[in-house]
Amino acid sequence: MGRNVSIRDVASAAGVSVTTVSHVLNNTTGARVSEVTRERVTEAAARLGYAPNKLAQGLRLQRTQILALLSDQIATTPHAGRIMLGAQEAASAKGWVVLLLNSGGDPDLEDREISALLQHQVDGVLYATMYHRQVTVPDRLAGLPVVLLDASSTAKVYPSVVPDEVGGGRAAVQELVTAGHRRIGFATNIDDIPATHGRLVGYRQALSDAGLPFAPDLVVVEQSDTPGGYRAAMELLRRPDRPTGLFCFNDRMAMGAYWAAHELGLRIPDDVSVVGFDNQEMIADGLFPALTTVALPHYEMGAWAVNTMIDILGKVQPARRRRRTPAHITMECPLVRRDSVAAPTIP
Repeated sequence: MGRNVSIRDVASAAGVSVTTVSHVLNNTTGARVSEVTRERVTEAAARLGYAPNKLAQGLRLQRTQILALLSDQIATTPHAGRIMLGAQEAASAKGWVVLLLNSGGDPDLEDREISALLQHQVDGVLYATMYHRQVTVPDRLAGLPVVLLDASSTAKVYPSVVPDEVGGGRAAVQELVTAGHRRIGFATNIDDIPATHGRLVGYRQALSDAGLPFAPDLVVVEQSDTPGGYRAAMELLRRPDRPTGLFCFNDRMAMGAYWAAHELGLRIPDDVSVVGFDNQEMIADGLFPALTTVALPHYEMGAWAVNTMIDILGKVQPARRRRRTPAHITMECPLVRRDSVAAPTIP
């Protein structure tokens, strides 16, 4: 066409009102528009090549349609990268943009990054952490909507989403119980973080559900890396009454357990079954046999955080934003079955 296509052109082509076109193209919450009408409007907009004036929309709504994902070390952590992917794809689907900032855990750098966000007038901040932990939100973010991503706060004033560490631990051990294991060791993490406590609770719950006693000596605390998993597994598998199944705090510890089993002449899963946590695919798929593990819902948490933020921003105009009860979501950690679990060969 020889001129810019307007919203009135789309309305005329679709045979609806300008208001209806606005509701459809802006995904207005609560708008009563039939699916047939929505399809007619979106088809007309695509056929005419209509592109909304984002600058004008932003001035009218007092928004930039830009969110910031401010994290400690997510950008440098391969297995947490799906948080960023989930956030970006959810934002893109609604016409928003996510800026990524990574402080590396440096509070001075984080402060400078917050200054940049305030100068660029982002609409909201997704405050994210590399692993599930409690955080204190910087005071300088008090004037912006904030959603906590893979993090929680004792203040409970911000919406938050975290993985279900208890449920994930329970699912891991239930997989071993279902396969017939009755002596199950736990190679766990030394760090005082929610995942450490939650996965231990899940381990104990699964044993209790199966009518099995909890034996403290079958829980070995170590560093949550491959050498730590090796040391924990060696301690457990050298016992004369060794466990036939091992639950490892994460996939790196499970890799160490594989090393220990090999060194002791034990085959996985014939002599000992192993379940990990995190579903770090480069590890879980790369081990032989491939590791059964529990997946952290990184992608889903990232998408939830963005959708929650956009929903908050869409409820009321910024100047009239009211206090709302924040949502605190615990997201399921599904079991990913591979080849490292089988029935025990010893009683």
